[in-house]
Amino acid sequence: MSKASTIKEALKRWEDRTKENSLEAKVIELQFQWLPIEKMDNTLSTLVNCEKLSLSTNMIDKIYGISGMKNLKILSLGRNYIKQISGLEGVAETLEELWLSYNLIEKLKGIQVLKKLKVLYLSNNLIKDWAEFNKLQELPTLESLVMVGNPIVEAVGDDAAWRTECIKRLPFLKKLDGETVVIDME
Repeated sequence: MSKASTIKEALKRWEDRTKENSLEAKVIELQFQWLPIEKMDNTLSTLVNCEKLSLSTNMIDKIYGISGMKNLKILSLGRNYIKQISGLEGVAETLEELWLSYNLIEKLKGIQVLKKLKVLYLSNNLIKDWAEFNKLQELPTLESLVMVGNPIVEAVGDDAAWRTECIKRLPFLKKLDGETVVIDME
């Protein structure tokens, strides 16, 4: 059986392919690695100039090693095996977009550290109750949220009822599940 790719190996392949130095790059895309990346590690902290990091479609189960990424604005971790939102404290002051669709997330504990977060993709996870959803109220800059494909959405059943309930709880949203939020002024 083959072993997984390390961050270091994936970065080397990326540098060879793009002819860029990862320590200077603003955008680094390590998605669809073969062999897949299973673990994030402290190698990522050396990417101090990186503003967008994509590690989607790998086999990562935990967010780790990004505290040195002082310019990170967009973190893409969709289609992995992430179960919880943690390890983001080091990028809390810069992260504006967090892409976590198609993971195994049930709880939103840890999300509240992201005080500058504007965009959150959480579709197709395992979030099932309003107590978890309400943790998003602690994100004052959140403008765009995608939640389709979570048990909580299916439980409401009706799209209009879902939107109404979300907007009531998160009145600052401008976009919900890809659609512009229109506040009815009646």
